[in-house]
Amino acid sequence: MAILEPVKVAGSTISKTTLHNEDFIKEKGLKIGDTVVIQKAGDVIPEVVSVNTKKRNGKEKEFKMPTVCPICGAPAIREEGEAVIRCTGIECPAKTLRNIIHFVSREAMNIDGLGYKIVEQLIEKGLIENISDIYFLTLENIASLKKNGTKFASNLIEAIENSKQNDLYRLITALGIRHVGVKAAKILAKRYKTIDNLMNASLESLSMVEDVGEITADSIYTFFKNEQTIDLIQKLKTAGVNMTSIEDENVDNRFENKVFVLTGSLENYTRDEASNIIEKFGGKVSSSVSKKTNYVLAGEEAGSKLTKAQSLGITIITEEEFEKMIN
Repeated sequence: MAILEPVKVAGSTISKTTLHNEDFIKEKGLKIGDTVVIQKAGDVIPEVVSVNTKKRNGKEKEFKMPTVCPICGAPAIREEGEAVIRCTGIECPAKTLRNIIHFVSREAMNIDGLGYKIVEQLIEKGLIENISDIYFLTLENIASLKKNGTKFASNLIEAIENSKQNDLYRLITALGIRHVGVKAAKILAKRYKTIDNLMNASLESLSMVEDVGEITADSIYTFFKNEQTIDLIQKLKTAGVNMTSIEDENVDNRFENKVFVLTGSLENYTRDEASNIIEKFGGKVSSSVSKKTNYVLAGEEAGSKLTKAQSLGITIITEEEFEKMIN
């Protein structure tokens, strides 16, 4: 953000304007103390057009992006190919709300009842300051958020307690590691079995994991070397959160090396439920049809994926046929 001496532009007094990112600042050659030309882009949004270098007096200073987060002190990094610089601290107060919302979300720890507004209230009242505090909430803490909130609090405490038994992949997903979604989290949980094994994995080991490229491997490795991450994991251990893959070693791998694509609406399963069943039996679910696809599970109103599968001669199965395959 550029903080300006107030100036009238198109009927408004402008005292600040966005500078977007580090590249924009370098492209414009901006320095602290510069005199700049500004305009309203589209007659609405103030923007810096250029620098008036003739007005420089030698007291101007180069601006440098911080290498550590000004809020929590964790390393601030810019990944290759990206314009933004990110704080890497998972316990950073500036990111608390968004980190917790992701942690409790359906695809992560799945804590029903901890919605945006409730989390916001808990933070505002000082009842939680970071992710681990969720597991130390009391019935009284939560009940205080609502009038006659005892029933709500009881249900939420139960949901929080139940989440402690989640499989390791959900915890990995919930941590919000850059480039690691549910699919990668499941692969990592299956490969390393415990959070400690994952935390101690070498960069070389991570790079060799199926479907984990160099960028993701580096992101995982760096994440688990961060002091804030180590602190959070220890707090979650203390709270009793499961840190181990609970997948049955004797799992039925009937779909091993088989790739499924889902299209259309299923009657008895959501897309997530069908995907989980396929993965439970060792199969993979892809979002697009290719020559590597083995089955296309087609529901009502199947679209272009079905058409492509037919053109490639791929086996198309109905929901009834799918149920026969899994039962």
